Amino acid sequence: MATGCGQLYLCLVITLRWWSLECSNYNTPLMATKDGDIIIGGLFPVHESVNFTDGVDGRPSRRICSRFNAARMLQALMLIEAVETINRSPLLGNLTLGYRIVDSCSDVTTAVSVTHRFLDVNWTVCQHVWNTTDWNEPHFLRPVDVIIGGYHSEISIAVARQLSIRQIPQISYGSTTGLLSDKSRFPAFMRTVPEDKYQAQTIVDILVNHGWDWVGLVTTDGDYGRYAAQRFRERAKEKGICMAFSTVLPDILDDSDLKLRINETITSIEKDDRIQVIVSFAKPDHMMYIMRALTPNATGRIWLASDNWATSAPRVLQNSTLKDIGTVIGVTLKSATSASFNSYLDSLNPNWTAHENNTILQYYLQRLWDRKLDLGEQLKKNVYPYAIFSVGMAVKAIASAVEDLCTRRDCRGEHFEPWMLRKALRNASFKWEPNGRQYRFDKLGDLNTGYDLILWKQNGEHVDTHNIIASYSIQSSELSFINGGEAQITTLVGNINSSCSRSCLPGERKFLQKDKDVCCFECEDCTKDMFSNDTNMVECLACADNYWSNPGSQECQKKVKEVFDWNEAFAIVLMSFAVLGIVLTLVVLVLFLARWATPMVRASVGPVSLLLLISLLGTFTSTVLFVGEPNNLQCQARQVLFGISFTLCVSCILVKSLKILLAFQIDPSVKLILNKLFQPYLIIAICVAVQVAICTVWLIKSPPTSESEDKENGKVLLLCQEGEDKDFLYFGLMLAYIGLLSLIGFVIAFKGRKLPDCYNEAKFITFGLLIYFICWVVFGPIYAHTEAGKFQPAVEMIVILFSAYGILGTLFLPKCYIILFKKDSNTREAFLKCMRDHHCQMSQDTPISLTSSPDFEDQPFNSMHNSSSQASLVPRESSDGCLSPVTSFPTAQLTPDAPPPAPVTEAPLILLLPPVTC
Repeated sequence: MATGCGQLYLCLVITLRWWSLECSNYNTPLMATKDGDIIIGGLFPVHESVNFTDGVDGRPSRRICSRFNAARMLQALMLIEAVETINRSPLLGNLTLGYRIVDSCSDVTTAVSVTHRFLDVNWTVCQHVWNTTDWNEPHFLRPVDVIIGGYHSEISIAVARQLSIRQIPQISYGSTTGLLSDKSRFPAFMRTVPEDKYQAQTIVDILVNHGWDWVGLVTTDGDYGRYAAQRFRERAKEKGICMAFSTVLPDILDDSDLKLRINETITSIEKDDRIQVIVSFAKPDHMMYIMRALTPNATGRIWLASDNWATSAPRVLQNSTLKDIGTVIGVTLKSATSASFNSYLDSLNPNWTAHENNTILQYYLQRLWDRKLDLGEQLKKNVYPYAIFSVGMAVKAIASAVEDLCTRRDCRGEHFEPWMLRKALRNASFKWEPNGRQYRFDKLGDLNTGYDLILWKQNGEHVDTHNIIASYSIQSSELSFINGGEAQITTLVGNINSSCSRSCLPGERKFLQKDKDVCCFECEDCTKDMFSNDTNMVECLACADNYWSNPGSQECQKKVKEVFDWNEAFAIVLMSFAVLGIVLTLVVLVLFLARWATPMVRASVGPVSLLLLISLLGTFTSTVLFVGEPNNLQCQARQVLFGISFTLCVSCILVKSLKILLAFQIDPSVKLILNKLFQPYLIIAICVAVQVAICTVWLIKSPPTSESEDKENGKVLLLCQEGEDKDFLYFGLMLAYIGLLSLIGFVIAFKGRKLPDCYNEAKFITFGLLIYFICWVVFGPIYAHTEAGKFQPAVEMIVILFSAYGILGTLFLPKCYIILFKKDSNTREAFLKCMRDHHCQMSQDTPISLTSSPDFEDQPFNSMHNSSSQASLVPRESSDGCLSPVTSFPTAQLTPDAPPPAPVTEAPLILLLPPVTC
């Protein structure tokens, strides 16, 4: 609205020219003047408002400035003091600065009219309006060279449009709206204060610093209020701060809607006790009305005041105290030391007649000064430190620009154009002596000096607005508390909370509800293996690898590895049995090698037994790989080593079983064919090769891998998975193939269980394989259906150890016993006697021929010389290292009293089975 008004006023100035002033009726404005080579115009809102009444019979309305503000008067005096300081310095040589300061009455129309006066060189009208002779004197007819002001953004916008016509530079000491940064519309505007987006960021940082995210917003319907509120909403949204309510108050004080909007604001505060903080960009008068309307349920809140009213405590509070309204934290423009200006105030002449060119000061001395008090001390109470800096910097900038401009020309004889001064100002660099810093306008004509935070303090009947508690740096975007400011706030407000929802604690996360503000959320615990270590976290963080957490955790804990480890008591027991098995196997192997020439070893088919013992060594060794933290290589090696070594073991047993069957086969014709086909080492090689092929395909297609499986309470189970995606196909094929070979061997051995005890190993093979079957039949369902645990590898270890011990104990320990402790049974004569005793016993029960031919007994002895149907009774060593039969007997001659016949040489026949004691 104010922007539109500014455009209207500019249009009126251009089209109606000087006679427009005749259409209105103004009281004499307050002013201060001083002649000089460079004239600085000043617009200061010494009065805070304008009262007007419509004229009679359509005459111009009469406008009367009201509510004199001593603090604003002092700002005008700051300009005067700064000009006098420059004139006393050698900075400008013989040039002097002058000023023409006028009261804008905080009114746009008044400010536009005054600005027109600054620019017009031929004014001759409306002398009844400006009822003073000073403005009629010829030396004031020259236009001003630069203007300092106004303070309010709405006034600066209107004036800037007017000044842009002639490119007359304007420097504001208080207008902060971002609209004025648009150089396409306001090319001659500059300011010694930052724009409002930084003020909005400062307020947001205060809210974030204290965790206040549910706030109310009050602003005035003007260029300043709308722009500041918009920027605040944008910054607040970025930081997750929500508006509980937002009120826009009419800019005009006598607007009929003003009271309604104020009541709505009070109601919004009352009905929601979660709103403990209200941000206000309103004007001082609007805030005065709000504070008056506060009810007991609406007091005690924290008010964050913009620079618009942060230093206007007397006007806002009137007869109230901070106890009646709450806490006020204000954002003000950057302050400066007031020592120099205080000295100036102390030196002021209290006689009003001494200030004939300063009606502003005269008005104060005549009407408002309490003569009971010292003039300087009374004025110091109304000094705004930020204004000393802002106004002083504006004068410094002008002086520096004039110095640069006038070094190349005689500014007295050849005056410069306004645009030249504007250009010089934009390029000027000027120093502020109190802090020694160098300043210059940025590309937008702004001076980003930063902000101070003040905390209102009640000192008796007065409120101190000079208590600086923090500083905000625009360059670093940091809010720094000073003078124990944070402690002061905490002392006043305690741990006050202004939030829609309670803060989510560490271990929880925000759960945003649909169709509600982001500030109104629920808190829910972080899920398993997630954590949050700060308050109000939107998302929980995932634990790193090898870490875990329970639901609602603030941190993750390292996972505890669960593995069948070497230090487990059960593992130590099983490993002891494995080592014992290896030792026993080695002992048997050494014993067989040491007694290689004895009939017992020869009858056991020594080379095949050695292969069997070596396979048992591999089987016992494979169990070692089932203990400890697994890896891919270990998982693959343990199953392959067991599979191939135990396949070799079962293949050797199968060959032994086939030897028994062939040695005592009844049908000579079948036996002859089988003897020709029987190749023991080829059979073993083929059987093992098939298992090698199965394991190779297994390792290529779906190899065993080491995996980790999460368990409860942060335990991670390290185990071997016997195939991809728990595919047990190849693992099952490996075990099934071993089982098939074992079954064949078991059936063959079972058929030979009634053969001569002296050479019959079938009983022991049957018993050993029976142990194997029982173990693996039990193992299958247990392994397949038992939940994976760290003792699962132990199950397979036990089965492997039982199987290996069963074969070692049944096939080799009896032989070792005979070799070591019954040496008389490990002789050729003992073998012959055992055979005779067996056949004698069999002949007493039922005559059984060792051949399958019914005519066997009628054949002459010599005719059986080349027959292989007779059992070899006394072994001898053949060319392949095995025992061959050297003596044969006809069945009819096998009687207990018959002497052994003469030896007859036969074809080699290997006997595998050791004798038992007869």
